Amino acid sequence: MSNHIRITKQFSFETGHALYGYDGKCKNVHGHSYKLSVTVIGTPISDVNNVKYGMVIDFGDLKKIVKEEIVDVFDHATVFNKNTPHVELAKELKDRGHNVLLVDYQPTSEMMVIDFAKKIKKRLPKHINLHSLKLQETDTSYAEWFAYDNI
Repeated sequence: MSNHIRITKQFSFETGHALYGYDGKCKNVHGHSYKLSVTVIGTPISDVNNVKYGMVIDFGDLKKIVKEEIVDVFDHATVFNKNTPHVELAKELKDRGHNVLLVDYQPTSEMMVIDFAKKIKKRLPKHINLHSLKLQETDTSYAEWFAYDNI
């Protein structure tokens, strides 16, 4: 019998964005203090000679992956959909020394969490699976990605 355990690490970062073509306030450039919960699933290492014995994954190893792929990239950046006229605004900001990120999707929480899932899954060790992501945009609003929903 294998004991599958879920391990979660939480992260936070500040990111600005604007939703091109949106019919509400979020069409304007604004920012959020995002909170990201990353949950992976696996079985604890059973080899007593392994320095990671008893761990599914070292929290430090998970932190390194998410920090490199997501936090360090998105923190204090402003994200725009590069397939919109916002690309001109992005260029202007970049020319003035701002940290701008151009993505090929509308930078909603929903689309960001899909992007994050792809990036994190690529970096996880073979025996570890991404279980879920929760991206909290405000105290009362969040988007979730579950592996189970994406089989």
